[in-house]
Amino acid sequence: MADVPPRTRRPERVAVLALDGVYPFELGIPSRILGAADGRYEVLTCSVDGRPVRSSADFTIGVQHGPEILDTADTVVVTSMPPAYIPDELPAEVTAALARIRPDARIVSICTAAFVLAEAGLLDGRSATTHWHMTETFRRRFPHVDLDPDVLFVADGRILTSAGAAAGVDICLHMVRTDHGSELANFVARCCVVPPFRDGGQAQYIEQPVPQSGAASTAGTRLWALERLGEPLTLTDLAGHAQMSLRTFARRFHDEVGLSPGRWLIQQRVARARHLLESSDLPVDRIAAEVGFATGASLRQHLHAAIGVSPQAYRRTFQQAR
Repeated sequence: MADVPPRTRRPERVAVLALDGVYPFELGIPSRILGAADGRYEVLTCSVDGRPVRSSADFTIGVQHGPEILDTADTVVVTSMPPAYIPDELPAEVTAALARIRPDARIVSICTAAFVLAEAGLLDGRSATTHWHMTETFRRRFPHVDLDPDVLFVADGRILTSAGAAAGVDICLHMVRTDHGSELANFVARCCVVPPFRDGGQAQYIEQPVPQSGAASTAGTRLWALERLGEPLTLTDLAGHAQMSLRTFARRFHDEVGLSPGRWLIQQRVARARHLLESSDLPVDRIAAEVGFATGASLRQHLHAAIGVSPQAYRRTFQQAR
């Protein structure tokens, strides 16, 4: 495996709060993903009282910590539970545990845990997401939250919310990428054998994620395109490689990826540009050419639309971190 950037600061303390009915899979995501980040994070799991927690499966989960670790956590992750476990009103011990979180701490929810953050008032006036299946219930209960049910995750300042199940992987990789750059995030993804990059704006719900038996897939063409991002790829080029008509290719691509080919290409080019900004001293215009944007101005526009900063500001952030 490739080397990762050297550690330059103390590990960030991440407290994972397990509530009654927690999904075991989601509970393990922060430890598995952040724990693979070469010692950058100290991941601790707690409950509201330090006692074992009933899971959504046929077993309970013992934890090593009580709510006191929330006092010193840099990031707090609240993990999800089935709809039947979502409380209409937060129990007093949950409210008390959340009140221990530092005002400057990052707070992350996975899937239905967005209901917990919203009930605590942490999402009022903010953008957020949760599992697409719970959209109507969430909007009815929390009209003051700007809910986007179509995305994998939303980062609104220090509050991050994610969609169901595997989107917890995406948001944890997003944290690694934001904190330490794409090189380390890619290293973590390889260690955990998961996709290294699914943008937060990617569709949550894909109608046909697996092609029908005997149907041609666009996967090979996506790999082909990733090796040629610097070229001016068109829909005609992609469809030609896949040996499909334009209409069939566009429809099948969206069925498999949840995005149009054009939007997917832009996401991949922005991701590659971010990596080059972090790991090289190439001029912005050269990076734009390397990733397939016609000009440096085009790269600036797309990067700002994706993450809200200029290439120079983005690069400066990682140079300071190094």
